[in-house]
Amino acid sequence: MSLIEEINKRRTFAIISHPDAGKTTLTEKLLLYGGAIHLAGSVKARKTTKHAVSDWMEIEKQRGISVTSSVLQFDYEGHHINILDTPGHQDFSEDTYRTLMAADSAVMLIDVAKGVEAQTKKLFRVCKERGIPIFTFVNKIDHFGRNPFDLMDEIENLLGIHAYPMNWPIGLNGSYQGIYDRETATIELFEKDTSHGQHKLASTKGSADDPVFRELLEEDVHQSLIDDISLLDEAGDTFDFEKVKNGQLTPMFFGSAMTNFGVKPFLEKFLKMAPQPQPRKTLETIIDPASEEFTSFVFKIQANMNPQHHDRIVFMRICSGKFEKGMTVNHRQSGKTIRLMQPQQFLATERTIIDDAYPGDIIGVFDNGTMGVGDTLYTGKKKVTFADFPVFPPELFARIRAKDTMKRKQFLKGMTQLAQEGAVQIFENLGSMESYIVGAVGELQFEVLEYRLKHEYGVDLEMNRLPFSIARWIQDNGHDYKEMKNIDSAMIVKDNKQRLVLLISNEWQTNWIIERNPGFTFCTTPDNLKREAEE
Repeated sequence: MSLIEEINKRRTFAIISHPDAGKTTLTEKLLLYGGAIHLAGSVKARKTTKHAVSDWMEIEKQRGISVTSSVLQFDYEGHHINILDTPGHQDFSEDTYRTLMAADSAVMLIDVAKGVEAQTKKLFRVCKERGIPIFTFVNKIDHFGRNPFDLMDEIENLLGIHAYPMNWPIGLNGSYQGIYDRETATIELFEKDTSHGQHKLASTKGSADDPVFRELLEEDVHQSLIDDISLLDEAGDTFDFEKVKNGQLTPMFFGSAMTNFGVKPFLEKFLKMAPQPQPRKTLETIIDPASEEFTSFVFKIQANMNPQHHDRIVFMRICSGKFEKGMTVNHRQSGKTIRLMQPQQFLATERTIIDDAYPGDIIGVFDNGTMGVGDTLYTGKKKVTFADFPVFPPELFARIRAKDTMKRKQFLKGMTQLAQEGAVQIFENLGSMESYIVGAVGELQFEVLEYRLKHEYGVDLEMNRLPFSIARWIQDNGHDYKEMKNIDSAMIVKDNKQRLVLLISNEWQTNWIIERNPGFTFCTTPDNLKREAEE
């Protein structure tokens, strides 16, 4: 099969949502219908041994939340699918953002009862800034919820994008029996779920004109469907895929991931509509996926996927060319050549060694610490550089050290690896080499850090919270940072690239320090620091 044919088969997408909207459950059910698994585990099933395939960390199984993104790959009806299951909780939004950089489209999950929630808005904005087409799945319609027309209005008013229902729920007042497909004018009625969503859901499908469905549906339900479709056809948007690609329109689907209601119709329609791997911008040019030269970037690093071996896996998105096992590539950041050994694809922690891969694919390779998140790998003589990933400024800080000084070696190794993952931001404490300053976007990151150091590296932490809520990267403009004034209640640290960072308690103090140090520039992120230096 040619390179272009392989590219056309690929669908690489992320699933985004507010916590508890059912994102991981939907991911699991797509795997079920795709044939990748034969029995779906429930994230909520605490009393059983079943857990969602994509939640592979022990802490995820205990808490019932995703704390790191997962990569899941399978084949379905001629498509090769790469699903990026992202953490929904805002405390892990930096991991989600990095993962979205590797996607060609996104599925936005909305709870039918809660509508568009806070984290959904944030992730939607990220997708829109990245130019990622967004598909909407209204979940949990097996429960009473909002009117579908009201949800369409809310998406338009809160997100600024029109919603075009590809299908429509059949039923009244949240009691739904099936789905009407607007494109084919067909009805699919689903049987009641008796397996708690562990098995595929049986259904009856046929033309909406078939008199059988008039008999199967109550008269008021049938009439409501006719009225709703008529209103949609007369007053709704016309479908235009160019608007989908331009972020002006989101195709909308209805279903229940927990009971498998509407999951298969969504999967099949989505795979027909979702874009294949798209061209990618670099600092030098635009990369065509069909280019013969191999290019990729690292968007995620995961230590200890196999705790017995303390391995370190680098996840990369292939952007162009064909990947071949054992190939030698240029590592843009170090200027060295690297041989990519033991390439693998994933079903969460289940790994399959592969011989080749193509644009759109996500692969993992073993790494000894050479590569970092955002790094570029390429072949050929022309240099390629994918842009750095943005850094989220931390808002919570703590000083940490190992309780047992004899565990210092394990402590340093663990902190180094977790910092390279991007699980937290690590700062060098200029006043002490025995402790680190840790910055986090959210409270849960501290909990995950403490848990993983204990269970993956055998290190118990002593953690003391610090009274800072703001970080500012310092552009010295030729001045010595020791000359800075009025910073007695602040703290100067260095980030992982040895850049000076000032930790400050509040906005008032920040403004006070800025006013009294005109010879320095204070930046909210290192990206701004770089721009200031260039200007």
